[in-house]
Amino acid sequence: MAFRAVLSASRNHCLHGLVLAGALILTLEPAPVWAFGFDDVAEKAKGLAAEKFVAPASNLPAEFGEMKFADYQQIRFRQDKAYWSDKKTPFKLSFYHQGMHFNTPVKINEVAGNKVAEIPYDPTRFDFGGLKFDRNATRNLGYAGFRVLYPINGAGKRDEITTFLGASYFRVVGKGQAYGLSARGLAIDTAQPAGEEFPRFREFWIEQPKPQDKHLTIFALLDSPRATGAYRFVLHPGRDAVVDVQSRLFLRDKVGKLGLAPLTSMFLFGGNQPPAQPNYRPELHDSSGLQIHAGDDEWIWRPLNNPKHLSVSSYRVENPKGFGLLQRGREFSRYEDLDDRYDLRPSAWVEPQGDWGPGSVELVEIPTPDETNDNIVAFWSPASQPEPGQPLDLSYRLHWTRDEPGLHDRDSAWVEQTLRAAGDVKQKNLIRQPDGSTALVVDFEGPALKKLPPDAPLAPQIGVDGNAEVKENSLRYNPATKGWRLMLRVSVKDPKKPTEMRVALVNGKKTLTETWSYQLPANE
Repeated sequence: MAFRAVLSASRNHCLHGLVLAGALILTLEPAPVWAFGFDDVAEKAKGLAAEKFVAPASNLPAEFGEMKFADYQQIRFRQDKAYWSDKKTPFKLSFYHQGMHFNTPVKINEVAGNKVAEIPYDPTRFDFGGLKFDRNATRNLGYAGFRVLYPINGAGKRDEITTFLGASYFRVVGKGQAYGLSARGLAIDTAQPAGEEFPRFREFWIEQPKPQDKHLTIFALLDSPRATGAYRFVLHPGRDAVVDVQSRLFLRDKVGKLGLAPLTSMFLFGGNQPPAQPNYRPELHDSSGLQIHAGDDEWIWRPLNNPKHLSVSSYRVENPKGFGLLQRGREFSRYEDLDDRYDLRPSAWVEPQGDWGPGSVELVEIPTPDETNDNIVAFWSPASQPEPGQPLDLSYRLHWTRDEPGLHDRDSAWVEQTLRAAGDVKQKNLIRQPDGSTALVVDFEGPALKKLPPDAPLAPQIGVDGNAEVKENSLRYNPATKGWRLMLRVSVKDPKKPTEMRVALVNGKKTLTETWSYQLPANE
């Protein structure tokens, strides 16, 4: 507790002494004692790492284990049974029932002052719809995960703002947002030949919040064949939701690719990769690109693709200042989807706390035929791994937002959109004739460009790899956006190989924009 007081010299000496004595008494008051904290989870994770991994066994009866998605959707949590409904706190909890591939229970505990107790499974918390099953066979099941409810969109409402369900996945939304991409606790060997390993949150501890609390603290214990981990999540609801993450990892064995602060999203098609078949929705994705703020202050924008073949891109960065999967472009007309509202899905931005050292931001793009598959993964991969049993500490802040310009340097400019089409050449009769090239349109916008006159001497710095040749480029002022539009026509030499391109706009020797780093997929 801090005291802010100005005592005039004319005040009574005795009063001054009483104030100081009172301050001393308050200072000596014991701090609140919590029954459980991050160090307790870390000890459990360290102990697990020293033991052989034991795979969790399913306890589901056949009618739940073989359940179809439509049947699983019939199981609804009864909102009148929300946990903490009898408390004055605005936070409430609801739970997911086991079913389908959510076939092992997750232990969920409550931390209330100096007490820790498991929240027991209670089937009366659920409405099972028209499902027919043996009630006795399911009375000893558990929860598959949980949701956090909070009145984010109006007083007295119970809006779902966070969900933890499946492996180490969790999703968060702020005010007016719709669920989209996910975060994860840890990714192991994503896109590696031996196959990916999916660590799992096996146990949670949730602190019971006080009535005046505007945050919720959640602890989690992670386990997998080659890693264990302790996590502390502090959730701050708001217009933009923020989650402070503290983690400590222990490896049981070396892994091929360690993915820290991973994000998982979906990209089916967009302006830079139009759909193969006509679709009334111009774009369909949870995220449109990867943004990186490197340690040397370079900003990079990489539009996402839905490739025909697995694609892995790596950006070497030392001490990154941030990275994330963003949904740039908030106009409803970009998506035209009244059901899934892709225009309301948040971007997720990872803000490292402290120095992360050398490593790389990895982007994995996986082919998908439809929007039901998460085919995009981004994460930080350190240059070196800890030895088995040695701790790896990592802290970061996760922002869930629809204010993408707010994540960027306010004095810079960024790529607002990338458009792609078949390239062509204008003939003498003014008819455009396709020539087998690819046309790309890149729109740059932002404060650094808005303050420039239309005739400013801007120029594009263009770089392409050996698989392509730039046949034509033109940079023009765009009066509609007060930005600049770059038009490229690129000829690809071997269409079976991807093509890498980089562009930034400069004024003299000064770079004014982020770097547009684009991969033209193979066999497109």
